[in-house]
Amino acid sequence: MTNLENTSKPYNGPVIVIVGPTASGKTGAAISLAKKVGGEIISADSRAIYKYMDIGTAKPSEAEQDGIPHFGIDLVEPGERFTVADFKEYAEEKIREIRERGHVPIVAGGTGLYVDALVFDYQFDGLSKDDKHGTPEGKESAGTYKDRTEMSKDFVVFGISWEPEELRERISLRMRQMYCDELYDETRFLVSKYGWGSQAMKSNVYQFAYKYLNNECSLDEAVEQSIYDDWHLAKRQITWFKRNKNIQWYRLDQLENAILSLFS
Repeated sequence: MTNLENTSKPYNGPVIVIVGPTASGKTGAAISLAKKVGGEIISADSRAIYKYMDIGTAKPSEAEQDGIPHFGIDLVEPGERFTVADFKEYAEEKIREIRERGHVPIVAGGTGLYVDALVFDYQFDGLSKDDKHGTPEGKESAGTYKDRTEMSKDFVVFGISWEPEELRERISLRMRQMYCDELYDETRFLVSKYGWGSQAMKSNVYQFAYKYLNNECSLDEAVEQSIYDDWHLAKRQITWFKRNKNIQWYRLDQLENAILSLFS
C-alpha cells in the first residue's frame, strides 16, 4: 500500500468518494481511510455546511476528526445562501489544493446532488445569478444537469450498504444518543439567533427538540419523530444513489479493504 501522508509529490490518482444514507458510517470510514492513505476529507453534506449546527447535524468533533483535515464544514451561517453550484466550486478548489499537497482527496457525504455535481461535472456557468443561487437546497434549473452514465474518470465512488432493519437501528441509536443537554443548548441558541425562517432550521432535528423543550411533546415523542424523519431522509438518499450505476457498494466492514486495493 502506498502511504502518501508525508510526500510532497502531487497526487494524480482518483478522488475517492464515499456515499451512503445518514447514519451509515461514512464519516468514520473516511477518517479511518484518510489515516491509512494520507488523505484529507471534503464533506458533501448540505447540513454540515452550517455554522453552530454541530450536535444536530452529527458533525465529527475535533477529537473524532483525529487530526485529519476536514473541509466543507461550517462554511455559512444558517439562512445564508449556499447552493450546489457553490459547493462544486468550493470542492473542486479543495481537491486541487489537496492534490498539490500530495494527499488523497476523499469526498464523503450523503447529499446526492452535491456528489453528482462533482462526479458528473454539472455546469452552472450559463445560468443567471438568480438561477445559480436559487433555493437554499441548491435546486437549480434542469438545464444544468447531465445524465448519470458518463461519470468523470477523476472519481471512484463507493457506497456503504446496510440491510433496512440494520440501518433503522443505527439511526435510532444515534438519535437517542443525540438527545442530550448539548443538543438542547444548541437548539436554544439557534432559535434565539436565527429563528425558524430558514430551511436549515427546519431540515434538522432542532424542530423536534424545540417542541420537547416547550412541552409540546414528550421526550419519547420527540425522539421518535426525529428517528422517523431521519429514516425517511435515508430512504430518499438510497433512492438517489441507486440511480448512479457507477457506485461500488460494500458493507461497512468490507469497504476499507476494497478502497485500499486501489493503492496496492
